[in-house]
Amino acid sequence: MAKRDYYEVLGVSKSASADEIKKAYRKLAIQYHPDKNPDNPEAEEKFKEAAEAYEVLSNSEKRQRYDQFGHQGLGGNGGYGGGMNMEDIFSQFGDIFGGGGFGSFFGGGGGGRRTKKGTNLRVKLKLNLQEIANGVEKKIKVKRNILAPGVTFKSCTTCQGSGQIKKVVNTMLGQMVSASTCGVCGGSGQIVDKKPAEADSRGLIVKEEVISINIPGGVAEGMQLSMSGKGNEIPGGIPGDLLIVIEEVEEKTFQRDGNNVIYDLYVSFIDAALGASVEVPTIEGKVKIKIEPGTQSGKMLRLKGKGIKDINGYSKGDQLIMVNIWTPTSLSKEERQSLENLRDSENFKPDPGKSEKSFFDKMKEFF
Repeated sequence: MAKRDYYEVLGVSKSASADEIKKAYRKLAIQYHPDKNPDNPEAEEKFKEAAEAYEVLSNSEKRQRYDQFGHQGLGGNGGYGGGMNMEDIFSQFGDIFGGGGFGSFFGGGGGGRRTKKGTNLRVKLKLNLQEIANGVEKKIKVKRNILAPGVTFKSCTTCQGSGQIKKVVNTMLGQMVSASTCGVCGGSGQIVDKKPAEADSRGLIVKEEVISINIPGGVAEGMQLSMSGKGNEIPGGIPGDLLIVIEEVEEKTFQRDGNNVIYDLYVSFIDAALGASVEVPTIEGKVKIKIEPGTQSGKMLRLKGKGIKDINGYSKGDQLIMVNIWTPTSLSKEERQSLENLRDSENFKPDPGKSEKSFFDKMKEFF
């Protein structure tokens, strides 16, 4: 089933302000919260769907990418790779209501403990134009923190497993209770009990993993994709994400213009005058095209569907071929004499007339 548009999910317009988006999400979160809809899978899915939409639209950078490229601009799966669970949501957005988060707002769940999330990892991935055009699967090596095999945990004795330290403060208005994250367990409510020698004090080791990444066609320089749960792990929490930043390798043959590619074709004066069949490269391989007799320098030819796949998967761009007439820089005596004999011919005198379009008129037709 295709993902719904995030603006549609929250019921806001694409021009909605950050405050309007937050209010819309808060309303849906209350409506579909599991505490109000026990044993209702449909409500739970709507709750997750709203949280995923808010996670993207409340982040200016992700929202900009989503507006430009749709779901594929976020790796095709939104901010969490399509794998949001209740712990993700409570951890990320528990404070949207103020105070103690979803659980305390509805009078249930968790005892105030906040699920922590490991740090994200960021890698740069270089792609050539052929890989960008249609998408590609890449395998990369990543070093990440993971829980050591055999490590065990026990309840934190400082906070008694709650993850928080509560203090009673006497004020003019009476006694007030303040809560802060436990400095011993970092809010997880757990501390290391037993660990192997190679693990650090948190029970973590560094492991190199080979991760397979499916890159959708049509990505662009600077675009960031996200793989949920492939970042650093953390005791008592959920793993961070792996962020993949796209870098385009400089291409000498083609120039990219959105989903179109532009190729400069140089032909001789003779081929332009008499016409010819020439071979040109494309992203998918070489093809033959016909140069009509009398072709002028600057003429634009179009190869439909020979460009880059749209990142939303709807279409492909074209290849635009700019025809350039190659003028020889040195001539033999015989060649010079042959051209001198044609200098005064009426056919060789420039006469563009009104039917010949200017370069800017030609560009307007194509763009």
